[in-house]
Amino acid sequence: MTAPIPRDIPDLPAVPGMSALLPSHVPAAAVVAPARRPLTAAFRLLTALLAAAGVTIEILLGSPLRVLSLFTTQASVLLALVLVASARRAWSARRPLPGGLTGAVLLYVVITGLVYHLLLANAASPFAMTGTTAAPTGWHAVSNHLLHTAVPAAAVLDWLLLTPPGRLHLRQAATWLVYPLAYLTFSLTRGELLLPDTPGGRYLYPFLDVDADGYKSVLGNALLLGLAIYALAVLLVALDHARPNPIRHRAKTGFRLQPPVG
Repeated sequence: MTAPIPRDIPDLPAVPGMSALLPSHVPAAAVVAPARRPLTAAFRLLTALLAAAGVTIEILLGSPLRVLSLFTTQASVLLALVLVASARRAWSARRPLPGGLTGAVLLYVVITGLVYHLLLANAASPFAMTGTTAAPTGWHAVSNHLLHTAVPAAAVLDWLLLTPPGRLHLRQAATWLVYPLAYLTFSLTRGELLLPDTPGGRYLYPFLDVDADGYKSVLGNALLLGLAIYALAVLLVALDHARPNPIRHRAKTGFRLQPPVG
């Protein structure tokens, strides 16, 4: 038989030199065991190989310097490098790459697909290249579809189906414009340094052709395109926070809480 616990025991005084414990937020990575994702790694590696294959075909069939100067080529190379690193982390159960980096390359490859299909390959567009250049055939057609359709679509699928949401932030949208702005500077500088009779023209895209439209129109086109890119970046951030989580891991903390007895 146990004696009843008295109810009038005074509170014990605080021990000198001992501060109260403050609540701390423990990251999920500290309590949830990382999991290997081989299927995710395989898909990302395959997408990187498709991007590398498209770039390689273009280099072999055309002028390497001109091909490497294209926004599409540079964005595809960046995507391939990021996806290889991301695939390695998914295979070895390591923390994913920063969302700011993966969101940037996603934005750039989506830009390549949209600009090509809406502006360059669209006969109704004022910048359509369908009337000035012949449609690509053979291996050119293969690389064209890879870089402008298959790779951007695969990058979007990876983001929607294989990446946890909420990793993109609005403050990153402005920083993602640094590379397009640097590319605009590079493209205009390159055009000024080349001779007027350069094969294929001095400027890589019709909306950046100073010879045809002058600097005033080109800078206006660049401003409108920059605003569209920023709007697309904001849209990606908003969708990233609104979409459901395709990856759900059951937390394994090593212990199990039992309900109170009695």
